[in-house]
Amino acid sequence: MDVVIQIAGSILVLVGFALAQFGVLDVRSRRYLVLNTVGSGILAVEALVGQQWGFLLLEGVWAIVSGIGLVAVLRGGRPRSSH
Repeated sequence: MDVVIQIAGSILVLVGFALAQFGVLDVRSRRYLVLNTVGSGILAVEALVGQQWGFLLLEGVWAIVSGIGLVAVLRGGRPRSSH
């Protein structure tokens, strides 16, 4: 069952990434940020349970950053851009 959960989380992140690369989703859109927050959150929990500390660091930070961007969008703003 762990493998199915890991694949589901990975698919969410990768779908968001692919759709952004093909210009279907804006990286600051609600859909993109939800895909990243949920997918990386799932993977972070799996990494914690499996005591995979490097993977937890990667996915945990990914989930936090995506979550902050999502909160900004839901509050009516836009996440900060580096441009």
